[in-house]
Amino acid sequence: MQLFHLSLTNFRNYVRCELDLSRPITVLHGANAQGKTNLLEAVYLLATAQSPRARSDRELINWLASEDHPPFARLDGRVEGSDALRDVSIVLLNTGDRLQKEIRINGVKRRALDLVGQMKTVFFMPEDIDLIAGSPDARRRHLDTAISQMDRAYARALREYSRVLTQRNSLLRRLREHLGDPGQLEFWDERLLAQGSQLIATRLDTVAQLNESVQEIHSHLTGGAERLHLLYSCSLPLEGTGGLVAYRQLSVDAAPGQMTDPAGEIPTSSTVEAVFRQQLAEQQHKEIERGMTLIGPHRDDIRFLEGGVDMCTYGSRGQQRTIAISLKLAEIELIRSQTSEEPILLLDDVMSELDEERRRYLMDTVHGDQQVIVTTTDLEFFDPSFLERAVVRQIHEGRIVEPRP
Repeated sequence: MQLFHLSLTNFRNYVRCELDLSRPITVLHGANAQGKTNLLEAVYLLATAQSPRARSDRELINWLASEDHPPFARLDGRVEGSDALRDVSIVLLNTGDRLQKEIRINGVKRRALDLVGQMKTVFFMPEDIDLIAGSPDARRRHLDTAISQMDRAYARALREYSRVLTQRNSLLRRLREHLGDPGQLEFWDERLLAQGSQLIATRLDTVAQLNESVQEIHSHLTGGAERLHLLYSCSLPLEGTGGLVAYRQLSVDAAPGQMTDPAGEIPTSSTVEAVFRQQLAEQQHKEIERGMTLIGPHRDDIRFLEGGVDMCTYGSRGQQRTIAISLKLAEIELIRSQTSEEPILLLDDVMSELDEERRRYLMDTVHGDQQVIVTTTDLEFFDPSFLERAVVRQIHEGRIVEPRP
């Protein structure tokens, strides 16, 4: 997987930018607030159709573009995957009352769903610590994005579940005001069950695989001092059906691979659906009273346990940062195993956050045929051997300076 060229127009602080990425490693060097992170954000946007930083896509349009009528931003990339070479583009058009996002693949207009997975990425940035210390919503969103890059069926189920959830919640609010028949829920319940069960079963399987990888990675990063467990905290009582282990209360002393039932299998979608169906029936009265759906994948979470302690709540900043790095490295291994493709690594000034040993370990994960785009304020963070394999470009006030000699 490689991005050969990136072109930006009116994106963030770039009025116009053409970046050649024909070499596997590109180092973007410059002072703070010059636009290095914006370039990585553009690559991630082309890969996932969403920004990891902006609250609204309007923020992505350069303020100087207000002179255009209407203001717009455009991103273009040429990507080579295992199957083909393709051109991807995103145009953001601010019409005033709303923002239009147009996505094209090889010149043909496509949905955001069709874009995800065309270019697989793993993005390391200082804000990753919020994955551990932040809200469950951020962790769910991160997991959903990672899975969607590998599994298009999951991405479709996720989109449909969101649509059904919105409609079902609207009906629950009307029922709370005695404006309908509770029997109307049956139609939306069936659709919620079909999509939600698939999401939960896939997440359980993914977290189990990540749990296997992350334990070895985290042990190495901490010199064997810490043993990390990933826990999928499910809103459904899966532990009470069919002898399943307690996904919500997994023992912190459980051995790797024990996020399974006693037969060693992850619950299937049909197993999850049976529990989900029972819970919807039992919770119906409470959900009508509250006017919202109280169970399902939109209420689940991922927790990180070390030594019997929940690191999301009690971990130090240093511990949470190391856990975030372990999680991202585990994602790289998972994408490789699931897709047989090397994800593009986007490393945003992470070297300044790590000690020498962790920097070396992170760089050792980079294979010769893997594309890496990394930003830094100080080239001294990198071994000379790494820089010899890289193209170094200077970033200054939204402009790219020629590679250094």
